[in-house]
Amino acid sequence: MATQEATGAPSAGATVPLEVRIGFAHASVQWIADRCGADLLHVKGAALDPTLVPGRGFSDADVLARPAHVRRLLDELPRHGWELINTFVYGSSFEHSATLRHQDFGLLDLHRIYPGTGPTPERAFDTLWSQRTTKVLGGIDCPVPSRDAQAVVLLLHAARGGSDAKAANDVEWLWTSVDDAARDRVLDWVGRLDAGLAFSVITGTLDEHRDDPAYDLWRVAARGGTRMEEWRARVRAARGLRAKLTVASRSVLVNVEHLTIVRGRPVSRAEIVAEFFGRPARGLREQVSRLARRSRR
Repeated sequence: MATQEATGAPSAGATVPLEVRIGFAHASVQWIADRCGADLLHVKGAALDPTLVPGRGFSDADVLARPAHVRRLLDELPRHGWELINTFVYGSSFEHSATLRHQDFGLLDLHRIYPGTGPTPERAFDTLWSQRTTKVLGGIDCPVPSRDAQAVVLLLHAARGGSDAKAANDVEWLWTSVDDAARDRVLDWVGRLDAGLAFSVITGTLDEHRDDPAYDLWRVAARGGTRMEEWRARVRAARGLRAKLTVASRSVLVNVEHLTIVRGRPVSRAEIVAEFFGRPARGLREQVSRLARRSRR
């Protein structure tokens, strides 16, 4: 495809409406998944049943891959113009998604797990996959979770949204204002997905799960916390000594991927070194500030 610089014409990303490009992003990823034999569920955003939360906007494409098929997708996507810009390890405290970018279609979040859906990602995917339906996106039939499962997916996303207005709106539409029958359907899917801990954020009962190793992770996600508190929570949630040591060792490293995104360009070795030595001081200031706020309360 000719670039804007070569032709003087605007690129597709500059002229095609966002919602159209995202539809084509879903179609592109589904075509690639079909090509390499990977199972995908298209979630949130353009894939969402519009009757769940009317008028809910979106800015990228989100897909959940069968965990066993993630590697083949990561191998195939770059062959079709998708550039990996953020890996699973540094994508979030849950390490659940990788971010890819396409010149024409925009951003894609490729999920290997969906945070909150129990300790066995393959089983969670099978549960969602077993009652999938389809939605046409970009002219291609794309598998999506059932309508009630979509509601739970959004609520689990809202559970780690903190004070975000969109998260609060989702909770209002999908839980607070619905009738008992709709709540029962939501709770049925919460049970199927073993999502009780995450869903307790929605019901205000999170503190009843203090003994769960992942409690602190959800507490920080839902209520906020310092980077130090987040990393402690990640270590506690990791399963097994080796996993805990791996997480702990990463906590002292510079997230070069995030720094590159923030700067909008590749970062130099000098910038990485400066960031490495600058973070402890910022972390200490952040911790002191948080303690001061708590004391004032």
